[in-house]
Amino acid sequence: MTRPLLMAACLLAAAPALAAPKGDPARDPATTEAWTPEPAIVATPPGGAPSDAIVLFDGKDTSAWEAEEGGRVPWTVADGAMTVVPGSKGIRTREKFCDIQLHVEWRSPTDTKGFEGQDRGNSGIFLQELYELQVLDSYKNPTYANGQAGSIYKQAMPLANASRPPGEWQAYDIVWKAPRFSPGGGLISPARITVLHNGVLVQNDTVVSGKTEYIGAPSYAPHDCAPLYLQEHASKVSYRNIWVRKL
Repeated sequence: MTRPLLMAACLLAAAPALAAPKGDPARDPATTEAWTPEPAIVATPPGGAPSDAIVLFDGKDTSAWEAEEGGRVPWTVADGAMTVVPGSKGIRTREKFCDIQLHVEWRSPTDTKGFEGQDRGNSGIFLQELYELQVLDSYKNPTYANGQAGSIYKQAMPLANASRPPGEWQAYDIVWKAPRFSPGGGLISPARITVLHNGVLVQNDTVVSGKTEYIGAPSYAPHDCAPLYLQEHASKVSYRNIWVRKL
């Protein structure tokens, strides 16, 4: 028998030994296959909210929101956008949320003359009314890094500045993990946040140190699920296409 034929014969003879023994779960690929529970089907139309999302603002309807002190939303609605009225205070959702995926589109005003730093296009998205993701015109507008767009205000600076020029729409895609507290009020686990700004990762599973403070260090106090809050900060920032998925 020639050498190649001899090698082929040897391999064929060894093949049964390499096969998984019948009934041996350690060599059966099916033992690591999970078929249940089957993930829910979520339709995602181009440019639209996922089919299981709660639409908080569709460009017209503000019924999911109320004024900071209750009552009708005091901001203007036109051309598919909701715009801050300076001096009117912020707005919050009527529904309360804990762990969420949140999509928000926002736009800073084009009139920048005489405005710089924190006075230019300032607003904020407060998760559970306490923890602020900064909204600011940070396009060629220097300010302290943990106060620019994409920062967890006064806590965590963004990994990048993905800001577009004033007047252009921008998007935040947020994954929020709410803090957990013990029955006695102690902190079990802090809040965590992941943020993409215009598709760029700017907060990567960031640990939130506590509620947002303008002066002083952040800290935690026990609380339950709470509304989302959009800040009025004397600037005509606009919002549109806001939706949320409970996680």
